[in-house]
Amino acid sequence: MAPTGTEFQRTVWQALTTIPYGTTAGYGELAAWIDRPTAARAVGAANGRNPISIIVPCHRVIGANGALTGYAWGEEKKRTLLDLEASHCVRFSGTWRCFFNFSWQY
Repeated sequence: MAPTGTEFQRTVWQALTTIPYGTTAGYGELAAWIDRPTAARAVGAANGRNPISIIVPCHRVIGANGALTGYAWGEEKKRTLLDLEASHCVRFSGTWRCFFNFSWQY
């Protein structure tokens, strides 16, 4: 997929895909990752324009103080997605490990 956006937006969207499942990153942290350490607000704006949020995980970006901020589908859905991901992950020897068990019961 090649979402349409400015070069900066595409850079932010690419960086979003590097946030590991079950973890979060702050807007400022993401700005630093793309070598634009003073662009936290611009990162937030680009994050909000993510056209494929089901694939590019914009829900994993949180405020500097840990607050759930700026999710197009609402804070409740953002919390639900983060909780779902966290329920599959544990910290082991300083590293997050995520496990999936998709067994369906009928």
